[in-house]
Amino acid sequence: MDDYLNQIANIVGSPNLLIRQAEIAPFCLDWRKRYHGHPLAVACPAHTEEIAELVVFCNEKKIPVVPQGGNTGLVGGATPDDSGRELVIAMHRMNRLRQLDSENNSMTVEAGMTLAEAQFHAQGANRLFPLSLASEGSCQIGGNLSTNAGGLCVLRYGTMRDLTLGLEVILPDGRIYNGLSGLRKDTSGYDIKQLFIGAEGSLGVITAATLKLFPRPIETITAMIGFNRAEEVITCLGRLRESFGTYLSTFEMIGKLCLDLVDLHIPSVRRPFVTPWTLLVEFTSENKSPALRDQVEDWLAKQSYVEVVVAQNEKDREDLWHLRESISEAQAKEGISIKHDIGMPSSAIPPFLDEAEKLLHREFPGCRIVVFGHAGDGNLHYNISQTRANNADLFKDEEKVNHIVYDLVYRYGGTLAAEHGIGQLKTEWLSRYKDPVSLSIMKTIKKTLDPNSIMNKNKVLR
Repeated sequence: MDDYLNQIANIVGSPNLLIRQAEIAPFCLDWRKRYHGHPLAVACPAHTEEIAELVVFCNEKKIPVVPQGGNTGLVGGATPDDSGRELVIAMHRMNRLRQLDSENNSMTVEAGMTLAEAQFHAQGANRLFPLSLASEGSCQIGGNLSTNAGGLCVLRYGTMRDLTLGLEVILPDGRIYNGLSGLRKDTSGYDIKQLFIGAEGSLGVITAATLKLFPRPIETITAMIGFNRAEEVITCLGRLRESFGTYLSTFEMIGKLCLDLVDLHIPSVRRPFVTPWTLLVEFTSENKSPALRDQVEDWLAKQSYVEVVVAQNEKDREDLWHLRESISEAQAKEGISIKHDIGMPSSAIPPFLDEAEKLLHREFPGCRIVVFGHAGDGNLHYNISQTRANNADLFKDEEKVNHIVYDLVYRYGGTLAAEHGIGQLKTEWLSRYKDPVSLSIMKTIKKTLDPNSIMNKNKVLR
């Protein structure tokens, strides 16, 4: 392997090839500390051509490649295995802004740019790049694309699929797919870029993207509303859409236990009221108009709910969002959990929640269910934090819990991976639940583009 390492060092430069244990350690462990690998090395290229040369070499020598962005994924999709043979390609040095076209509302950035940096560049041109995630300070655009990230504003702006105009990708044989484009209309054949969005690096290495920009909102109205029943939350969603259309940008549904944990573990944060269900909504407009705020407040005054708080200034807004953004931290402090990133039609959420709770409590009396998520687009984070007393042997119950949850999700027309991807956590479950024809097509595409199976091996598909 020393000869291989020397050849890789010749491509990226010796200082940019990490081989010492202390150097590679941060690249070997996933965000949830569930998967730990041992790579051959970590290469840190700075240019598209370097990555293409790396991939050509790895393909010739049958060295598996693991593309890695900010390493914030939750399903082990960017973690190497423990074989000592895989080369991690870390993208952080590929972080340049290549072009910003404010008149076309687009910008081209490299895949190693963090989401926060992309937002910053857009803001500098008085534009908005609307993807918003809790990890935006460290997650990278390449990872966002590879998982088809959704986040908080899908309701108005869509997922990364909707926000992407073009891609540059290194194919498994080293060819460069140059699909960077600012076009919004192009019917000249297949939309090739869509193959790589959501593929989790299994079909190639995304090196750059042309992204959609939008006018920056000038007016933002944020409200937190309390309800007694999940059905009331989803009914509210339909009424808000009818009344406010695209002004409604965010619709976050939060179960009581989530905020109980925030109260317990994040003492600096306090919720304004206690109800079985809490809704955090946000309305945005590109035009400063007192009329929208008046309309929102008038609408809220006429609705049936338990409690409501409307942010009157930016400090109020930050306080409300701090509650929502503290949930994952509070749950982590509470201990391990079996996590589900599920999606379904929003209308199916109330009956799913009711039936899933009954089934889980029947099998695991007293189990704790932590539910929150982007209910406006049907995406829930449905987590089980306890199945037995003192949380003993939680992961021994994982398969049974997953069967209950996923069977029900698919019965309601849903998916087991709404925005976090498949990685290595859900490959077996994907093979059980994915439509067989869809699965067959996916395998055909993988085999065609990557016949030597070097790209993110045993992720997504096995």
